[in-house]
Amino acid sequence: MKQLAIIGPTASGKSDLAIKIAQQIDAYILSIDSLSIYKEIDIVSAKPTKQELSEVKHFGINVLAPDEYFSVDIFIQLYKDVVKLCKKESKNLVIVGGTSFYLKSLMQGLSALPEITQEVKESVQEKLKDLPKVYVFLEKKDPLYMQNIDKNDTYRIEKALLIYEASSLTPSKWFELNPPQPVIYSMPIYNIDVSRDVLRKRISERTAKMLDMNLIDEVCVLEQKYSRLPHSMSSIGIVEVLEYLDGKVSKEQMCELISTHTAQLAKRQQTFNKTQFNGVTSAPLEALEGIILGQ
Repeated sequence: MKQLAIIGPTASGKSDLAIKIAQQIDAYILSIDSLSIYKEIDIVSAKPTKQELSEVKHFGINVLAPDEYFSVDIFIQLYKDVVKLCKKESKNLVIVGGTSFYLKSLMQGLSALPEITQEVKESVQEKLKDLPKVYVFLEKKDPLYMQNIDKNDTYRIEKALLIYEASSLTPSKWFELNPPQPVIYSMPIYNIDVSRDVLRKRISERTAKMLDMNLIDEVCVLEQKYSRLPHSMSSIGIVEVLEYLDGKVSKEQMCELISTHTAQLAKRQQTFNKTQFNGVTSAPLEALEGIILGQ
């Protein structure tokens, strides 16, 4: 089984290129996009259309409800499941998306967790009924680890307490003794090199297209169904529409804010892609297809 990754900033043309490549090398596609993983968040995430999804089998898209928790360890398990399927069905794999942090995590790996018994699980669930008390307890035991965890982050607080109760070690000590193991040791990575001016134009056009596709209606439905509390509801494109619905900005200002915030995200993505990976092949979109296929 061959596998490769296509990365690049948002609106750079990754999805279209991935489909072209996948069709020519008989591959499935695994999306690494922190929004496309959610069902019902379609316009905001600019996920591939139903037609595009039918052309090549995609994974990592429409997996969770918008109020379900998503994390790197969930993604790594998804990757392992997809690789197993690719091997079984004699398919190659193209990994594509803007959340390159997930790709980096595959190459760095995650630390193994201690064996967690049913007794430990039940004990932790009972203690989590008083979340503030658990947070204070963990903060005293391991201030370094807890400094980056929000007081309301139930998932990560639970994980920290599970580690402590199962191993009798603080999370910091556990991870020090159990360093992460890479899931992927090497893989060709291709980065779409695009100028800021071209990217800004594409982002502006995409924002206008999203509005034409009834972006505001999509956000209204999401808010009504899931409230504003889920992490997914704090995404670019959703936040600005909610500000418009609250009467804080005009529709024109809303569009400008979406474009501006998306451009800022794209800049961060470009910086991350340049600094976090070694041996990446970077080229303009129009040249990458031939480079990948060796033409």
